[in-house]
Amino acid sequence: MSKATYPLKLPLSIKKAAQRLAKEDGVSLNQWIAAAVAEKVGTVETAALFFQQRAQGANGGRLTAFLEHAPDTAPEPEDEMEARKAG
Repeated sequence: MSKATYPLKLPLSIKKAAQRLAKEDGVSLNQWIAAAVAEKVGTVETAALFFQQRAQGANGGRLTAFLEHAPDTAPEPEDEMEARKAG
């Protein structure tokens, strides 16, 4: 496996937490950060693949049919959108 270096600047509180967790896991801070980044990459790529597969063949027709059955009522006050200013 090839490796690359990357100078990483972390907020001190995050670095201290990562150091503590790395120590608890019995690994170096570098190993712990590499594993954390790998986990995040895997999560993001898996989610992207999931949504890509879910979207295949989707069209607005089913959404339109669903919305046609929605009640014709005013939104709750907290759900109202602010009017946009033109210009």
